[in-house]
Amino acid sequence: MTRTLSGSCLCSAVTFEVTGKIDGFFLCHCARCQKDTGSAHASNLFAADATLIWLTGGNQVRTFRLPDTRHAKSFCSACGSALPTVEADSVTIPAGSLDDILAIRPDAHIFGASRAAWDSDLEEIGVYDGLPGVPSGD
Repeated sequence: MTRTLSGSCLCSAVTFEVTGKIDGFFLCHCARCQKDTGSAHASNLFAADATLIWLTGGNQVRTFRLPDTRHAKSFCSACGSALPTVEADSVTIPAGSLDDILAIRPDAHIFGASRAAWDSDLEEIGVYDGLPGVPSGD
């Protein structure tokens, strides 16, 4: 199904819309995505025939391409937030960059052999609505 998704960076300097069919939603555990995100995995949607439009701040978008690989990451030059990356045949959309509520769940974890050692059985740890020990509103 073709749809339009809206998103932005943390500082709101960059806003965008992506229109097209989402082909996949993956949690990538490769070492490159761990470095990109500073976390256990990247959460990316992939759309082969999508159109990306920068609504505001397109001149603030930078793209880093790791030489001799297919790995690329686009980000806001002001706040560093991950943003969609356009390749010749597809658009990669960081799920966290979307302002719309995603009605789909990830399809799979990929590059599981590279998974961070601490990234297992996480459903067993505590869940807080904010920082533990900090009163709400701070």
